[in-house]
Amino acid sequence: MAHRRKIVIANWKMHGRITSGVQLATDLAQKAAAHKPEGYDVVVCPPYSLLWPVAEVLAGSHIKLGAQDCHTANHGAYTGDISAGMLVDIGCQYVILGHSERRNGHGETSQFVAEKVAAAQQAGLTAIVCVGEDRPTRESGGAVEFVTKQLKESLPSRYQTSSLIVAYEPVWAIGSGTTPAENEIQEMHGAIRKALGATGEVVQVIYGGSITPHTSAGIMALSQVDGTLVGGASLNADGFWAIADRCR
Repeated sequence: MAHRRKIVIANWKMHGRITSGVQLATDLAQKAAAHKPEGYDVVVCPPYSLLWPVAEVLAGSHIKLGAQDCHTANHGAYTGDISAGMLVDIGCQYVILGHSERRNGHGETSQFVAEKVAAAQQAGLTAIVCVGEDRPTRESGGAVEFVTKQLKESLPSRYQTSSLIVAYEPVWAIGSGTTPAENEIQEMHGAIRKALGATGEVVQVIYGGSITPHTSAGIMALSQVDGTLVGGASLNADGFWAIADRCR
């Protein structure tokens, strides 16, 4: 089995103002200085309005910067959007794409996500591609088939494996306080690797969905799990760092 580096990613979603966001970033930078991440990466993805101030706080730290979305185009008449190149200018190295809250709330198709992945990688960003099933699909027994199909449709025909992370986030688990059983997570991650073909053992596949310091221990210990995408728990420096520390 290929050696895959662990990674923990904070998705702040639409949370944080200047004061609170800078304070949270400062707290995380201090924790990274005191407990240097060794053998794994830590990424913080704040909302657009906080990217620049957070980038300044994290400069020189052991924490990397990411964004929560980008457009397919490099520039143009796209009011309210931001390009991958603009994110690189700010200092981003990662971008979350295809999150269920974008797919469901903004009508993003997998084909549109694939175009974003291509744009992000072309700009030099690592694309964190989110996939996951809803509860009816899980209960019907069709979760694996749904997720693997969604993944294949969310990737361009040509993509860089070195700049790709797949985040399995069951839609029914996000914000619910419940998570799949560990054997279900292991099974899904294995299916994702199989769907990726020859590159499956190289690409990082991480879990997300109501993960907490308590649930993270067992999940992070699974052989198929290379890290986690953390939502609500990432808004607390102590809680998020407790999850990150599971990578040691």
